[in-house]
Amino acid sequence: MDKPPKTFAELSPIYRQPLFSLLEMSRQVHRENWGQKEGVQLCRLLSIKTGGCSEDCGYCAQSARYHTGVKAERLMDREAVLAEARLAKEAGAGRFCMGAAWRGVREGEAKFESVLNIVRDVKQLGMEVCVTLGQLTDEAARQLKEAGVTAYNHNLDTSPEHYPKIVTTHSFEDRLRTIRSVQKAGMSVCCGGILGMGESEDDRLKMLEVLCGLDPSPESVPINCLMPQEGTPLAGQKMVDVFELVRLIATTRIALPRARIRLSAGRTALSREAQALCFFAGANSIFFGDKLLTAPNPGESDDRALLKTLGLATAS
Repeated sequence: MDKPPKTFAELSPIYRQPLFSLLEMSRQVHRENWGQKEGVQLCRLLSIKTGGCSEDCGYCAQSARYHTGVKAERLMDREAVLAEARLAKEAGAGRFCMGAAWRGVREGEAKFESVLNIVRDVKQLGMEVCVTLGQLTDEAARQLKEAGVTAYNHNLDTSPEHYPKIVTTHSFEDRLRTIRSVQKAGMSVCCGGILGMGESEDDRLKMLEVLCGLDPSPESVPINCLMPQEGTPLAGQKMVDVFELVRLIATTRIALPRARIRLSAGRTALSREAQALCFFAGANSIFFGDKLLTAPNPGESDDRALLKTLGLATAS
C-alpha cells in the first residue's frame, strides 16, 4: 500500500472488505513495519487516585454521579506507587501507566506537584512512564514532559457525533485541546477508544479518522471493549461482536502502521482464540496484571501462557 488510508471514505471500504482479505492486508502492513520477531509490549496500569470524579462519562464507575460501589480515595502515597512500579518492572513491564480520576490538573496545584514527584521517581526505574490525569494546560503538559513522562493517555472514546451521548460535562473539542497541549510539549500521545457504547461501526471509523488526522500520529492506540459497570448509564450494553473488534484492529493497523495497538479493557470477556485473532490482526501490546483501574483483567500467568502458546515474544 503506497499511502495509508486516512479519511472515512478511504477507511470504510477497507474495513468492510471480506474479513480474510482484510486480515491479509493488515498482516502485510504489520510485517513491513514491525518485522517477524518484534513482540508484544507488556504494560502495567495502576490507579493512583480512584473514584470521586466530577465528570459524567457514561461508561465510568469512578464518576461521583453514579452509585457503583467505587469509593473515592485519596492520591496514593509516593512510596506505595513506587513499590508497585518496581513490581511491574520485575514482572517484565516495559511501560508503567498511572491513572487518576480527575477532571484535569493545572500547574501549581498540590496534587499535580505530588504527581510530578511520583513521575520523577518512576522514571528512575528505567521504564517508559505514561499518565492519564484528565485535561491539561500547555504549562502542565510541559512540566509533565520535563518530569519524565513518555506518553500521555487521553482517549477520544468514540466519534465526534456520538460523544455527546456518552459525556456532557466536557466536549470532544476539550479532548482535542488536551491532545494538542501534549503534542506541543513533546510527549507521545496514547489515544484510542471504547467499543460497545451504543455507537455504530461508522462511528468507530469516524473516530479512527480523527486519530489519523493527528499530527504527529498517536504513538499508541488503546482499543477497549466496554465492560458495563453496574450503576452507570451504560450498564445494560452488550459485549461488542468479536469480529467487529478484529475488523477495527486490522483497519487501525493499516491506517496507523507504526502505532502500538493496545488490546486493552474487556479481555476477560474474550476467549483465548479471540485474543489470538486480535494479535494476528495487528494488536501488539496489552495491559497485564489482575486489574485495569477498577475493572478485572486476565491473570498474568494466563497472559504469559497465551503468548507462549502463540509463540509471541515480549517487547520492551
